[in-house]
Amino acid sequence: LKSSVMKKTKTGHSTDHEVLEGMVEAHEIIEPILSHRELVKLKGTYIDALPPLANPKTARLHTTFRQDVAATGRLSSQEPNLQNIPIRTETGRAIRRAFVAPPGRVLISADYSQIELRIMAHLSEDPVLTKAFTEGIDVHTQTAAEVFSMELADVTGAERRVAKAVNYGLIYGQSAFGLARSLGIPRREAAQYIDTYFERFSKVRTFMGEIVASAVDHGAAYTVCGRKRPIVGLSGKNQRIRAAAERVAQNTPMQGSAADIMKLAMLRVATLLRESTAEMLLTVHDELIIEADKEEAPELAKRIKEAMETVYELRVPLVVDVGIAPSWADAH
Repeated sequence: LKSSVMKKTKTGHSTDHEVLEGMVEAHEIIEPILSHRELVKLKGTYIDALPPLANPKTARLHTTFRQDVAATGRLSSQEPNLQNIPIRTETGRAIRRAFVAPPGRVLISADYSQIELRIMAHLSEDPVLTKAFTEGIDVHTQTAAEVFSMELADVTGAERRVAKAVNYGLIYGQSAFGLARSLGIPRREAAQYIDTYFERFSKVRTFMGEIVASAVDHGAAYTVCGRKRPIVGLSGKNQRIRAAAERVAQNTPMQGSAADIMKLAMLRVATLLRESTAEMLLTVHDELIIEADKEEAPELAKRIKEAMETVYELRVPLVVDVGIAPSWADAH
């Protein structure tokens, strides 16, 4: 087999997940290998490992949340880690379906929708991005329309997929090489997508440059709540280290601010729950999981949604998707 994504190691060609994923079209054997690896990982990490950890008195898993692990400011779940259970694959969702509420109770999932992109619109004040969120236009479709110079109604799933990768890639300071690798396209094509994006969303480009310049001056980046994240390496001579530090600087206002807003939301929801028998169980990235009595869940979900959407005022709306179901997978 030959592919542009193949990498050599000391012992031969790499067969890690990233390489094989990029070669999935090269041979029919690669897809079954990737599927087998996913099943082995899920079995070892969750199916075999989690049941013995259930507390014999409560029949529940009890995780530990720490504030001093994730540099972004998010709470980190440990021993066991319940924040990495996959949701994108059907097998991953099947594992989440094993997390259920007791009889007479349900789980409420309250998930911030595209919060980091909304914070990007708020901070950059880019008119195209702001208009999409303010008018309720799907932001990935809007981006696709801009990048591919087409009407919103003509955007297909393929263009939207590219636009989504561009939107989130820019938040994390992804290079043309990184975008090309994630989409499985030539580097030149990825670079063209990024250049066109910055032409259409010009204030985002300005904003990203200002973030890095400010971080160099202050040795740190800041969230919307004023939380400071010190960053080393911004003025170093090593280009690789400096580029990595710049990516952290660019990402912090979005991801760090999302973490701050989620913590504010948790405080508000905790106050709201004092009036009921409901309990906040888990935070996973931009999602809160609450257990409640079945009868009170619909009204409580509405109040949770309102509380989370109004906890911090941005120039664009904060939107929370809520779901109610007996299992975690079905509530999401």
